[in-house]
Amino acid sequence: MKKVGILGGTFDPPHFGHLLIANEVLSELQLDEIWFMPNHEPPHKKKPESVKDEDRLKMLKLAIEGNPAFKIQPIELEREGPSYTVNTMKMINAEYVDYHFFFIIGADMIEYLPKWHKIDELVHLVQFIGVDRPSYSLQANYPILYVDVPTLDVSSSMIRDRLTSGKTVRYLLPDSVIQYIEENQLYGT
Repeated sequence: MKKVGILGGTFDPPHFGHLLIANEVLSELQLDEIWFMPNHEPPHKKKPESVKDEDRLKMLKLAIEGNPAFKIQPIELEREGPSYTVNTMKMINAEYVDYHFFFIIGADMIEYLPKWHKIDELVHLVQFIGVDRPSYSLQANYPILYVDVPTLDVSSSMIRDRLTSGKTVRYLLPDSVIQYIEENQLYGT
């Protein structure tokens, strides 16, 4: 049975924090792959309108290149409307019958779990993996495996703000992603 971690998010833009989490979970749990799953319309936050899904997908491809265990699962980009994890996991489990899935979430999402759509059903579809994020609690009333990951206090929103303000983002993003952002004049660059 193939063991696959899923890291969902807007990846707007993908940064070293995403890659660090994915690599640590891959190694710690001895998974076969990590699937990065960009969402089309996250139900818990408004997606910035400045960057198209195609650009986020291209930046994500650039960010993960060079790691054969890192893949992109575009299932949520291919659907319209909100990306509810319970619906996604039903579809993925039906298509990949011989796989065991682990859904990776940061401590910010652990705190938000009680508000997830059909969470009581979802916990039977996938094993949650929790990783620490600064200023958040890891406490939950749901079955979560925890993986200790070095904390890197970086977020896509912080990076977007830095880019809009003309500040450096070097060492926060892969150079190939920075180059793509600059060449395509994303985030006000």
